[in-house]
Amino acid sequence: MSDIKARLTQAMKEAMRAKDSECLGTVRMALSALKQVEVDERIELDDTRVLAILDKQVKQRIDAAKQYRDANREDLAAKEDAEVAVLRDFLPQPLSEDEIAALIDEAVAETGASSMQDMGKVMGLLKPRLQGRADMGAVSGKIKARLG
Repeated sequence: MSDIKARLTQAMKEAMRAKDSECLGTVRMALSALKQVEVDERIELDDTRVLAILDKQVKQRIDAAKQYRDANREDLAAKEDAEVAVLRDFLPQPLSEDEIAALIDEAVAETGASSMQDMGKVMGLLKPRLQGRADMGAVSGKIKARLG
């Protein structure tokens, strides 16, 4: 079992003991998403894949909260924000802009990238290093600016 999945399971038990229904629901939802992938693909998830799934869950909730705010449903947006806060406890600390820039520079140098045609190589190298620690859409934009 991956370390993150074990932490999620432990958090679920602690939320049950504390009768924290909001945290419990969020953690159960995350574990359910992980289990769904394991059953569908007949695999045991490693930490990298667990991070990718949790990162996707966070993005979905951020998007949902934005849509709720656009519809003037602050109550539902607050619920989504609370779920994001719980999920972020299981993700690694986000990288600073300087750290991301340094990793991009390192990846460009390592791959010898010189044009937009090399973007796939750079992204392929960076994705495992940044998963769950940076918004890959923003990183993609920075790489385009660097190579363009």
